[in-house]
Amino acid sequence: MMLIIIGMALVTMIPRVLPAFVIGKWVYPRWVSRWLNAIPYAALGALIFPWITTVIEGKPLIGILGGIVAVVLAVIKVNTIIVVLGAILSVFVMNSVF
Repeated sequence: MMLIIIGMALVTMIPRVLPAFVIGKWVYPRWVSRWLNAIPYAALGALIFPWITTVIEGKPLIGILGGIVAVVLAVIKVNTIIVVLGAILSVFVMNSVF
C-alpha cells in the first residue's frame, strides 16, 4: 500500500517539478514565447467571459459594461485590486440606476 502511495506521489510530482529545472535551459523562438505568454490571458478570458453576462439575471448588458470598465482599467495599467473594485462598483451603480 505504501509503495502505491509513493508511486502516485512520484508520478504527480515529476511533471510539476521537471519544468522548473528545464524551462531556463530551453530557448524558444520569439513567436513561441509570445504565444505561450498569451495563454494565461486567453484562459482567463475563456473562464470569465461566459459569466459576465450572468452577473445580474436578466440584465446581461450591465455585466458586459462592467467587463468593459475592467478592461479599460487594466489597459491603462491600474493596480489589479483597483480593476476588480472598479468593475464591481460599476456593476453596482449600473444595477442601482437601471
